[in-house]
Amino acid sequence: MREQILELLNKNGKALAVGEINNLLGFATVDQFKELMKTLNELEDNLAVYKTNKDKYMIFENSNLKIGVLLATKKNFGFVDIEGDEDVFIPPSAMNGAIHKDKVVVEITSKKGSELEGRIVRIVERILENMVGEVITKDNKLQVILDNEKIKLTVILDKDKTLGAMEGHKVFVKLGAKIGNNIYLGEVIKILGHKNDPGVDILSIVYKYSIPDQFSEEVMKELDDISDTVSNEEIKTRINNGGLDLREEVIFTIDGDDTKDIDDAISIEKLDNGNYKLGVHIADVSYYVKDNTKLNEEAYLRGTSVYLADRVIPMLPHKLSNGICSLNPNVERLAMSCIMEIDHKGNVVTYDIKDSIIKSRIQMTYKKVNQILESNIVPEGYGEYADKVRLMEELAAILRKNKVNRGYIDFDIDEAKIIVNETGEAIDVVLRERGMGEKLIEDFMIAANETVATCIYFMELPFLYRVHGAPNQLKIKNFISFVSSLGYQVKGDLKELTPVDMQKLLDSLRDKKEFHILSNLLLRSMQKAIYDKNNIGHFGLGSKCYTHFTSPIRRYPDTTVHKLLRRYLFEKNFENLDQVDLKMSEVGLHTSERERASIECEREVDDMKKAEYMMKHIGERFTGMISSITSFGMFVELPNLVEGLIKLEELKDDYYEFDQSTITLRGKRTKNGYRLGDNVDIIVSGASKESKTVDFVPATEVNLKKYVVNPK
Repeated sequence: MREQILELLNKNGKALAVGEINNLLGFATVDQFKELMKTLNELEDNLAVYKTNKDKYMIFENSNLKIGVLLATKKNFGFVDIEGDEDVFIPPSAMNGAIHKDKVVVEITSKKGSELEGRIVRIVERILENMVGEVITKDNKLQVILDNEKIKLTVILDKDKTLGAMEGHKVFVKLGAKIGNNIYLGEVIKILGHKNDPGVDILSIVYKYSIPDQFSEEVMKELDDISDTVSNEEIKTRINNGGLDLREEVIFTIDGDDTKDIDDAISIEKLDNGNYKLGVHIADVSYYVKDNTKLNEEAYLRGTSVYLADRVIPMLPHKLSNGICSLNPNVERLAMSCIMEIDHKGNVVTYDIKDSIIKSRIQMTYKKVNQILESNIVPEGYGEYADKVRLMEELAAILRKNKVNRGYIDFDIDEAKIIVNETGEAIDVVLRERGMGEKLIEDFMIAANETVATCIYFMELPFLYRVHGAPNQLKIKNFISFVSSLGYQVKGDLKELTPVDMQKLLDSLRDKKEFHILSNLLLRSMQKAIYDKNNIGHFGLGSKCYTHFTSPIRRYPDTTVHKLLRRYLFEKNFENLDQVDLKMSEVGLHTSERERASIECEREVDDMKKAEYMMKHIGERFTGMISSITSFGMFVELPNLVEGLIKLEELKDDYYEFDQSTITLRGKRTKNGYRLGDNVDIIVSGASKESKTVDFVPATEVNLKKYVVNPK
């Protein structure tokens, strides 16, 4: 009957009442009518059909309804994220009891250009994950105020399930029975500490994103069987099985000053034919993190290491991440090596991928490598490797030119680095340095990742790719319209957008004073890179075939790629490929989700620490650049990338109106205005670590007198 109903509704093309459906299907008995009603209800529950307000049924896909995930905001409105379509704005009056991350059915009520507005008509699924909040007392009951202000729920603690939590404690709480309209009972799973205890601020955010901060006893017990050193037997077995013994090769690592989990090492030499022989040697994590172990299960669950202001939450226990898997200097390590011959145009002409044994000569730092490449200063201990470093930069320049020619997009985005003291308190915010050494390593890792991906792609075997789709043309068109409103002319036909087109668009803006802001806006208009079993290429890199192979200590997709390389290239195991293909779908979805959670966690911690830092600078004067303009004010970014909001009501010299078409604020009386990229003098008027916000006011004479100011 299900198929009959769907075929009828699809063929008819309009909504039908139950009686009409019954007659058109030729049903005549009471039992048939009852079965029809039961089937229609099931189809409605499964979102195959939609029941209108007039009690008529139609195919869901033919209705004005969409399914998506609600992304709520602190201000009670939200957006429904619909896969493959534009987001739908939901005003507060149309939320219909839905909360952040609910799967919902949304009805499109209006459309203005590309902007959609709608109302939520049904909550399909509510996934109430464990949440973090602060314990308070209200009406003689312990309640939890959730940290996530987007989730509008009241949580009352079950008095028998508090674990002794008291007012002021930050807790990890499990939601239980619903006892009222968006009111739930809660059970304390873990007390994170008092809200004022050092480190609890970051820990609260970590738990909010379901990132485990400790390893289970089962995982730690498995480490007992893993040695701290590579044994002679392991070396002999690897060599006998065709692995490379590279212990006598000049191999070294280049990383940050405080790096302890070293994934990659490099080697280089110039061949007699003028080509370069580049070796990228990656820690062989898959040798230690084997399938069907608790260690592998935990690494998969985490998906990635998370790098925060005062700590690293590793994907693997320190015995592996900082120990036997880390390519530390002057010790033997198992690796997987991608050795490439590269010509003078940056093309990989031959390559070999083998498991290996290496012994890094020295743990170099970016800072000291940059002294060699940028200032021609050779730091102590680097003398015998200086020529190798210079040869690497020579090759990197060739690879970079090759990347640019094919469409590599360099957004040149600055990043902030939070400096904290021994208690985790933010004491400075500075720009993260990115010199020639950092770019050199990036070029080499991209070359290795492409080589590995290309190898398996042409073998036509199941694999896990790092993919990045082309940007939405409408979003790019809107961006160009906005840039034009600033007075900048953008040329080119963007109907069939290629990486080269995007590169030219970005380069045309590179000399503008607000390039940093525009580059960020353009980046936001692009899709996010994900992990997937289907290779669609990597738009941002201008690469036809790409994967992640070079960081298996901190990314599970890289560990997965290593396992596939071992299976296909070393063990020659091509059995059960359908199962491998299915597994790659699961790994791609899960690790992409964990990557997003990690990025959001890192971003939220940075925002909190920036606000904490600015709390010490209230009343001080700075000059910044307008980075965003909205109907409620404008955001100003300082040179160290701290961003603050000037509320519309703080612009007291005129009545300002927001112009959506030009993204500007314009004074009604004076016609003076503010636009993106304008420099403004501001005073820090407030900052809140709890809300992770910073407030600015214009540096007027009135405000200079109002606030305690230490003029800059």
